[in-house]
Amino acid sequence: MDPVVAFFILGILARAIRSDLRMPEALYETLTIYLLLAIGLKGGMALAADWQTKLLWQALAVMAFGAALAAVAYPLLQRLVRLGAADAASVAAHYGSVSVVTFAVGLNALRSQGVEPEPELTLFLALMEVPGILVGVLLAKRISGPDSGAPLGHSSWSGALVEALRGKSVVLLLGGLAIGALFGKQALAPIAPMFEHLFKGALALFLLELGLIVAGKWPDIKNAGWRLAAFGVAFPVAAAMAGIGLGNAFGLSAAGAALLGTLGASASYIAAPAAMRVAVPQANPALGIAAALGITFAFNVAVGIPLYWRIATALGG
Repeated sequence: MDPVVAFFILGILARAIRSDLRMPEALYETLTIYLLLAIGLKGGMALAADWQTKLLWQALAVMAFGAALAAVAYPLLQRLVRLGAADAASVAAHYGSVSVVTFAVGLNALRSQGVEPEPELTLFLALMEVPGILVGVLLAKRISGPDSGAPLGHSSWSGALVEALRGKSVVLLLGGLAIGALFGKQALAPIAPMFEHLFKGALALFLLELGLIVAGKWPDIKNAGWRLAAFGVAFPVAAAMAGIGLGNAFGLSAAGAALLGTLGASASYIAAPAAMRVAVPQANPALGIAAALGITFAFNVAVGIPLYWRIATALGG
């Protein structure tokens, strides 16, 4: 087990024993900004040194992949988990989008194995934030009517799009990518140590706080029932397999395929909740956050990420 995962477990245990451990909100926000910028800058610097035109069609493919995940999740959530249409659309958007922290944990795990995935994975991360959310909004718009709560109009659609695009994860990732690509490794050398050497420590602190948050979501998970919990484990594994297959089709290394699989398996608990609160106000926001963070994130950190790496290695990505 990677040492940073132990910090996540520590956070869960602290909450379980009702410790008074709390992380200041300002520190949590600072760590979030740091991790997003660090990932974006490193990816941008690497892309500047190795830009290829094939990235254009790959970018379109990963955006379609994110949209497809939300579209597939929706009927499963309705029929198997037995959620209402609005709740199913909202939760589907969470699973069509991605988790930056899951990506960071996966990236750190691969580096601990002595392997480095392709730099374009950071670009894929940024591009996969929004399409799944938009599919969730589209599904909610399609099913809106007299029996589904407030109807969704143009303002809900545009509001959700604006909320998703101006969210800090998209802004910082794309901003970091742009700065890294424009200035390159040499120009950014003076500040590189801050964004490279401190990454693992910052991630450890961030996971400590997420452990506290995840443990706090367990009552919501219990109320949602075992069907949502089962979905929160089974769907990510299937999505990871699809992501690994897509990575192999791109010609990525095993590390790159594993990380793309990790992106497919992740679920958003920052961008998607904010956007879906605007677009689908009649949906229960606790369901998406509890599933994405309390079930899927915890599963991916503890079991999923090592599993996806083994599968990608076995398939010879």
